[in-house]
Amino acid sequence: MKSKTKIEKQLKKKTNPELVRTIIESKKKKKWAEIAEILSGPRINKISINLDKINDIAKEEETIVIPGKVLSEGEIDKKIKIVAFSFSKKAKDKILKAKGETLTILEEIKKNPEAKNVRVIK
Repeated sequence: MKSKTKIEKQLKKKTNPELVRTIIESKKKKKWAEIAEILSGPRINKISINLDKINDIAKEEETIVIPGKVLSEGEIDKKIKIVAFSFSKKAKDKILKAKGETLTILEEIKKNPEAKNVRVIK
């Protein structure tokens, strides 16, 4: 577990304003601190996950958080809520076509500050 000081130091190196805002907001909430820790790390450790992998892992009606990008490889056949830092255009279209829901991490933090019924995939 990274300290808040370490996250602050890494945050100073970030130039994407949305990423900075997401890290700051998630750092404030105890349950979302793990997301801040992952997003503040080096870009080489950035998480990208395909829809087929999400489809294998997730259960119907579940909320999945990906602290990175969701890519469009594969299909999704479950109605799930996917929260991620970003989505490829095709991935977002496929999720919505499967009656799923897409939200950014910032939006989910505002809706669900206690991170209830949320599963993080790394």
